[in-house]
Amino acid sequence: MIGGIALVLVVILGFTFLGSGPASTAGSDQPATVVDVSSLPLADTYGVVQGAPVDPAAGVPTDGIVVHPERQTPVHDAPEGTPIARVEPTQFGDVWFPVIAEQGGWVQILLPSKPFGSTGWVRSADMERATTPFRVEVHLGSLTMQLLREERVVGEWEIGIGAPDTPTPVGRTFVLGAFTDPAQDFSPVILPLGAHSPTLDTFGGGPGTVAIHTWPTADGFGTAASNGCIRVPQDALDELVEVPLGTLVMIDQN
Repeated sequence: MIGGIALVLVVILGFTFLGSGPASTAGSDQPATVVDVSSLPLADTYGVVQGAPVDPAAGVPTDGIVVHPERQTPVHDAPEGTPIARVEPTQFGDVWFPVIAEQGGWVQILLPSKPFGSTGWVRSADMERATTPFRVEVHLGSLTMQLLREERVVGEWEIGIGAPDTPTPVGRTFVLGAFTDPAQDFSPVILPLGAHSPTLDTFGGGPGTVAIHTWPTADGFGTAASNGCIRVPQDALDELVEVPLGTLVMIDQN
């Protein structure tokens, strides 16, 4: 589990860009509804979004499409639906969201807010679009993590996971960012995910965000002893900091 936000470290790497467009309501013949975006709750790792649709297919991989808001952008509960939140361009650096569905000029994205599994719809025209060939799979039952590139396993490691009373949550999430924390020495880089502890509302001054990080001793791996975070060997972290932000992370009980 991670605490407060520290120095941003990692930038986007490895994307294939597919194009982007300005914020607009292009494609609609109806007058645009004016939304005071700044009045909407911020869908970041500290935020709580009421009325957000729950991830409808938490065990299904995506095709790697991710999007990035270039400005404050409203999030809706359905295409042409009610605005429920806003997303901004940065959290721990530039933020990219996995796309889990598309409908017309809208995309449904995973949100990093509470409750875990929240999603929302944003206009495609308001987002920069890219694709990542990577996916991270975390298997709690076997205490292993796999890194896939274009569906091929390119790395596999023994990991540590949450203890029974502070479990690592199950579902699909994503690499939200990366930062260093000079107040601790257990990991040179911490990778916060768009997921939260199911049992801890706060931890270390932060909102109970689940993260991937290293651990200084070997007994941190192959055990269920963390506060919900995923402990990985240094060589795994070296690989993971190279994957694009927004890369999907699938956590299951296998």
